[in-house]
Amino acid sequence: MTQPIFLVGPRGCGKTTVGLELARVSQSQFVDTDHWLQTEAGETIAQLVEKEGWARFRARETATLMAVTAPGTVIATGGGIVLAEQNRSFMREKGTVIYLCAPVSTLVARLEASPEEGQRPTLTGKPVSEEVSEILAERDALYREAAHHVVNASLAPEEVVNQIVTALRLACVS
Repeated sequence: MTQPIFLVGPRGCGKTTVGLELARVSQSQFVDTDHWLQTEAGETIAQLVEKEGWARFRARETATLMAVTAPGTVIATGGGIVLAEQNRSFMREKGTVIYLCAPVSTLVARLEASPEEGQRPTLTGKPVSEEVSEILAERDALYREAAHHVVNASLAPEEVVNQIVTALRLACVS
């Protein structure tokens, strides 16, 4: 693998978990844009958003995406990275975009099983199930527009990685 692989999808779809495993099996580097951004800023996303607002955070997110994009890298993106058309185009042009698609029920179960308090502020102020449903309804078309491949992320991480590897191999053949 030489082109970067961008993993997109909503919170709870497994971008970090799948990304780490995909990087391991493909002997690639792994970067999580949210973690990278927080390390660079020295603050959590919740702190950044509270202090600077969503617009400034989204600008930081775009700068982070461009900074971490490199050959041979698996990149787990923030769930809202697709909101900017510039980011969708950038990822499609610079690498292969994989949408980790999962039903709302799976996303909610995962988020409730391991909440990351303080990591990411609520987007709507509503309960998790309502928020996930609303955000996915708003963003699903954007994830699909950005993606070269859509995979079923409701499976075990190893199975999701197998789907990605298969899709990438088939893309090389055609």
